Amino acid sequence: MLSRSNLYFAVLSQMNKSYKNFDDDVVNDFGNQWEKYNYDEIFGFNKLAFNEYFSIFPKKFLNNEAIGFDAGCGSGRWANFIAPKVKKLYCIEPSKKAIEVAKQNLIKYENCVFECATINTSTIKPREMDFGYCLGVLHHIPNTLSAMKSCTSKLKPGAPFLVYIYYKFDNKPIWYKYLWIFSNLLRKMICILPFKLKLLLSRIIAIFIYFPLARFSFILNKFGIENNNLPLYEYRNKRFYVMLTDSLDRFGTKLEKRFTKKEIKKMMQDSGLENISFSANAPYWVGIGYKKD
Repeated sequence: MLSRSNLYFAVLSQMNKSYKNFDDDVVNDFGNQWEKYNYDEIFGFNKLAFNEYFSIFPKKFLNNEAIGFDAGCGSGRWANFIAPKVKKLYCIEPSKKAIEVAKQNLIKYENCVFECATINTSTIKPREMDFGYCLGVLHHIPNTLSAMKSCTSKLKPGAPFLVYIYYKFDNKPIWYKYLWIFSNLLRKMICILPFKLKLLLSRIIAIFIYFPLARFSFILNKFGIENNNLPLYEYRNKRFYVMLTDSLDRFGTKLEKRFTKKEIKKMMQDSGLENISFSANAPYWVGIGYKKD
């Protein structure tokens, strides 16, 4: 039985972890991932993926007077395209390894401010940012809504916030969902392994599953046949390097949550956003909203 003092410190530790709102294992895993796959060799080849995510982002907010943030910047692959367009970009990342990779990748941009923190513990003041984005991060956070509220609290009234969260296949046929259930069982077995084993297995998955299915969709497209319900269809035009990183991301991460478009919209509304819309194309669901006055 815990003593009164030990119980106090246990509760305090739990409260502190809740405040930070991150999972240590997830942060460490992504630190290892971005250290291994730092994107330095193909940094300039991310334009296609960048356009997919930012197709609904209003370009007028990216100007030489704008100050914004990249929540969970990872290797800096999105900041690489945003930094040249704005006055200042705050790159927020809880992993020390990842933030060092981002600093190296973005070394040519003097307007990037790097902060090793979560969005909940960032030093950015409320109502200070002209824009913000958080792509592929919030589904790996214990309290997704809290983290989204922390993001939007940094925005000025009327400022846009772009977000991408793993979806629940609510626009897919029922068999697609069962396929995901099988893949998720595989993820649960792989994600608890040491990093080197996770790296090896994710590479095998990328070689024997991601690559063949992606190239099959690519070939079908060449013959004018499109079917976006094919598994991994969205990788048909992407480089193998991206498949390697995403395979590790998908199967090597312990904490993964998924949401329907309706649930994502509700979280965005609860976070103080309005005029919410979503991209009609993959990746699903990329959404944008504007901070209420």
